[in-house]
Amino acid sequence: MLVRVTKGLALTFTGLLSGAFAYGAINLGPTFWEVPLQMRLSFHAQLMTMNSPVMQTAMVASSLSSLALAVQTHGRERLLAGGAAALTVASFFITRFGNVPINGRIKQWAVTSAPADHVEILQRWDMFNRMRTSTALIAFILLVVLAVAANGQRRKTGAEASGTAGAGRAEA
Repeated sequence: MLVRVTKGLALTFTGLLSGAFAYGAINLGPTFWEVPLQMRLSFHAQLMTMNSPVMQTAMVASSLSSLALAVQTHGRERLLAGGAAALTVASFFITRFGNVPINGRIKQWAVTSAPADHVEILQRWDMFNRMRTSTALIAFILLVVLAVAANGQRRKTGAEASGTAGAGRAEA
């Protein structure tokens, strides 16, 4: 029962994390390049103020629940859950050491002005964003594979058990 709850939490938190990152990468990222620079900088700075505690919480919850699932399982399930945990931790480190420093610069630019090399810096932010989105999405896929495979095993085991019981009755 505990494994099922942990699996549900890991799937939920990692799904929310990858979904939020994917929304940003697919919808917000391209939009940022189409609006005037000052609008982008102001919006980006404000978005990060709201985004920071939410996304950090999602990354920690995803990492811890995936790690807990790895501890509670064995074999292939442990490898998949451990891989998901490692990938969500990677998302955290990419964010912390890639995106966050650039976010700090963007906040400054929003109230002053962007430097001459701002396009390259913003492209680097996009690259980090794609990396963390990819790691979170792959982590989610690993957990989905784990859940689907485990569900298939339960069905197979249940069918074999009922088939064995039925055969025993027929022989009696």
